[in-house]
Amino acid sequence: MSSTAPQITPEVVAEHGLSPEEYDRVLKAIGREPNLTELGIFSVMWSEHCSYKSSKIHLMKLPTKGPQVICGPGENAGVVDIGDGQAAIFKMESHNHPSYIEPYQGAATGVGGILRDVFTMGARPVANMNALRFGRPDHPKMKHLIAGVVHGIGGYGNCVGVPTVGGEVNFHPAYDGNILVNAMTVGVADTDKIFYSAASGVGNPIVYVGSKTGRDGIHGATMASADFGDDADAKRPTVQVGDPFTEKLLIEACLELMASDAIVAIQDMGAAGLTSSSVEMASKGGVGIHLKMDDVPQRETGMTTYEMMLSESQERMLMVLKPGREAFAEAIFKKWELDFAVIGHVTDTGRMVLEHKGEIVCDIPLAPLADDAPLYDRPSMPKDEYKLWSKVEALGEIAESADIGADLVTLMGSPDIASRRWIWEQYDHMVGADTVQRPGGDAAVVRVHGARKGIAISTDCTPRYCYADPYEGGKQAIAECYRNLTAVGSTPLAVTNCLNFANPQRPEIMAQLTGCLEGMGDACRALDFPIVSGNVSLYNESKATGGGSAILPTPAIGGIGLLKDVDVMATVAFKNEGDAIWLIGGEGSHLGQTIWLREIAGREAGEAPKVDLTAERANADLVHALVAEGKATAVHDIADGGLIVTIAEMALAGKIGATLDVALTTASAFGEDQGRYVVTTAAGVDVPGAVKIGTVGGDSVAGVAVEALRTAHEGFFPALMDSEL
Repeated sequence: MSSTAPQITPEVVAEHGLSPEEYDRVLKAIGREPNLTELGIFSVMWSEHCSYKSSKIHLMKLPTKGPQVICGPGENAGVVDIGDGQAAIFKMESHNHPSYIEPYQGAATGVGGILRDVFTMGARPVANMNALRFGRPDHPKMKHLIAGVVHGIGGYGNCVGVPTVGGEVNFHPAYDGNILVNAMTVGVADTDKIFYSAASGVGNPIVYVGSKTGRDGIHGATMASADFGDDADAKRPTVQVGDPFTEKLLIEACLELMASDAIVAIQDMGAAGLTSSSVEMASKGGVGIHLKMDDVPQRETGMTTYEMMLSESQERMLMVLKPGREAFAEAIFKKWELDFAVIGHVTDTGRMVLEHKGEIVCDIPLAPLADDAPLYDRPSMPKDEYKLWSKVEALGEIAESADIGADLVTLMGSPDIASRRWIWEQYDHMVGADTVQRPGGDAAVVRVHGARKGIAISTDCTPRYCYADPYEGGKQAIAECYRNLTAVGSTPLAVTNCLNFANPQRPEIMAQLTGCLEGMGDACRALDFPIVSGNVSLYNESKATGGGSAILPTPAIGGIGLLKDVDVMATVAFKNEGDAIWLIGGEGSHLGQTIWLREIAGREAGEAPKVDLTAERANADLVHALVAEGKATAVHDIADGGLIVTIAEMALAGKIGATLDVALTTASAFGEDQGRYVVTTAAGVDVPGAVKIGTVGGDSVAGVAVEALRTAHEGFFPALMDSEL
């Protein structure tokens, strides 16, 4: 070991995000004081972002198995069976902190990272989605953040040739100082060609492929495991820089090599870069690893082992190859103009040994880095105490709306309901020619190439519900995703998630996390909708000037469903004059925490709506049967804004109005009761268990012209962004 390395002081330990107690654990694990490189490796592997030390014991309670599940949590992405010897591979990840600091590159590299998680397992990516949360639209920084994030997502996804087919966007002051950018990718692979990350075979070569390593992104994982102070802009160097054109080459090169028998294990270099990829591969395989750092392809001169191991430079992968296959693999990567280097080999020592310039600069046991990372059962506020702490105002008596039509116009142009066309028109959602349901519906649908079947994809969460009642909010996030997948006619298969919360060392925040997870788990069990992958993003709060404190609890859910035939699929658009309009799930009555209450009454009050999981399942089964039997001409689930907003959205999509046969009250028009759908059928087709509420036709909804609704609906984003793309 070098004697010229910096001394490890308590200040250096603290700068690496380790508590004194955690540093004591490091000393016990290696039996001596670490050098700076070893400290850095422990720092990133034990960061919240990599180790899930505050959430892991709660994540283990989630349902992760089912007959459709091939691989659940623990790998790069989840894998589910979609029949015919094929699997869908998918995951969702956060890139929140980087996107606040540098929105274009933060969002772009978030897309790049989630793509690698999917194609690393042998899948060709077929679709991207996203879930975005911004602060107040009139916040002085928000326009810059929105523009940067949207351009970053589009810039990367469009260039790499994977369609961005949908997503969701919310606004709330709680995100003023800490926006959320969650990216999701879905890929398709053959079930007999799925690749995993466990290294094996003592002596097998360890190979680095992709782009060269630079100094960008160093300490990105550690930065993502702390809240923001006033120095957020100073953390800009920790944000990675992406190159989608290189990523496209990397996808093609990896898939070409995967068609052979050369790969033993493969892992992308995501958070914590070369450190996490090598540690995870070796620990999962129960082996050791020896790397020669001089052989790592480097973009900059004079890089130290510390910098190389902690860099989060993009578009890089680590592989274990079968002996003798190095030249074969190298020829493929050289053909695609990518770096290829043998940088080490698998050992039987159970240790990570790093060699640089003829000197051993790191020699530490692997087990403590991955398997024995700290796990915390952090104090959580009891539910009754949380209710008092949250200070959610009681709903009280609600006066009837003076003008339901005028309220509808206001809601259609409000930030959380207005058309997202300005956003999704910047995404190439048709590249690949397999997108059969575009953005703007309940779920996107992508045809499995060369087949009749399709994959439905949705991202969902209602943070205001999660704040008011974490348990019901967690249930609702799962149920809403299930509902959206059902609404297009698919059979919901499985879930990925991105759990975005604030500081877990605060008992009220742990109450949000544990409550949401409990609700999610109960909903997944009741709906046979297992969670197969995910990501946890904590410390999403800001002390920066002008920012709020904690974000709303935001357990973003990404779900997929299977359509056996994409020609048997529902959309939200009204189709034919004279079609009957049916309400499934009952009349609305719940105004607590609704968009109407916030936008019209100016209050965030009342309880979150309850989710009856038995009714949720039964109503979904009815809708699924109507679509499968060809009886439903249009389907839309009832969500933000309630029944009348749902009907207005169907009218806008179909460019035709509706005549309602029921007298609307504020509660029945705008209530956000759960488990409900609006379905249309041809005249004379009956829907047992549903209530006929009107007929498709005319040019208005609730007395408001469809074109007036369109003007309001389409106007928000162009006005906010000055119509600049």
